[in-house]
Amino acid sequence: MKKRTISILIPFKNTAEFLPDCIQSIINQTYDNWEILAVNDHSTDNSLDVMHSYAQKETRINVLKNEGKGIIEALRTAYSHAQGTYITRMDSDDIMSPNKLENMVRSLEKLGQGHIALGKVKYFSKEGVGDGYKSYEKWLNHLTEKGLNYSEIYKECVIPSPCWMVHRTDLERAGSFTSNRYPEDYDLAFRFYEQDLKCIPTNELLHYWRDYGHRTSRTSEHYAQNYFLDIKLHYFLKLDRDNESPLVLWGAGNKGKTLAKNLLKKNIAFIWVCNNSNKIGLDIYDKRMNHYLELSKLQKAQVIITVANKEAQEFIKDYLQDQGKNRVQDYFFFC
Repeated sequence: MKKRTISILIPFKNTAEFLPDCIQSIINQTYDNWEILAVNDHSTDNSLDVMHSYAQKETRINVLKNEGKGIIEALRTAYSHAQGTYITRMDSDDIMSPNKLENMVRSLEKLGQGHIALGKVKYFSKEGVGDGYKSYEKWLNHLTEKGLNYSEIYKECVIPSPCWMVHRTDLERAGSFTSNRYPEDYDLAFRFYEQDLKCIPTNELLHYWRDYGHRTSRTSEHYAQNYFLDIKLHYFLKLDRDNESPLVLWGAGNKGKTLAKNLLKKNIAFIWVCNNSNKIGLDIYDKRMNHYLELSKLQKAQVIITVANKEAQEFIKDYLQDQGKNRVQDYFFFC
């Protein structure tokens, strides 16, 4: 039986020094029926020359010019030329493990449409990987091992942007790259969640994620914290908010205050609580800060938690579970 084609979408901008490792890792794949749609997003280094040099030797590589500007437009350009049954993304500065494509296709062919093939990821860097990235890697891989990625979707992006694969029809159902929301990978993860695409659990390390100081996710304003909070609130209100239940915001740090301002701006009623004795009873933005025990007086409340401290999160989780509340139904960690 003929192997189905995988379309690999690769936006690239000023990554000339990393492109050879990236492209060679694809050429070396054990699964060979793929096409690369490489979109130059207005590079000012010699990235385009590097990509053209590979395309001249490899007919499966199609080099394109971004029809707009930025990664979302580049993904749209790439996808508009894609011919594959399966669609995946790749970052132009990363490296695939040799069996990545074969592993993902095998998972999708076994379980069919309505599923997302994933892989575990590993950060690497010449300068060394920071504790924050190590923590994210460990957290993300733990979810992927169990296929429980959506269980913590409001904390952080639970689908690694360069390490997923879906059937083309499922990507279409999720809206492909039509959304203008940044961060674009987090927005797509929520749309996969909205369409109930099942995450396939795996223990396989399939992707090596490069970190360096001028990486786009570190330098672009589109990946600032306020963009993440905006996406979380947007999809919570769209997908999980029960308007018949009281809404409670737990936490009065920077994220809690930002979220409170957004809720007030949208004229959405909420009760603000915390477990910080220094803030209980204060008026912030003309909104009274209540003791968290006020929760026990509410029927079927939904709780958004913006407390980042790990010990405090455990306390909050235990308290809410003792109240009979369920995660990603009654309470949602936004950090």
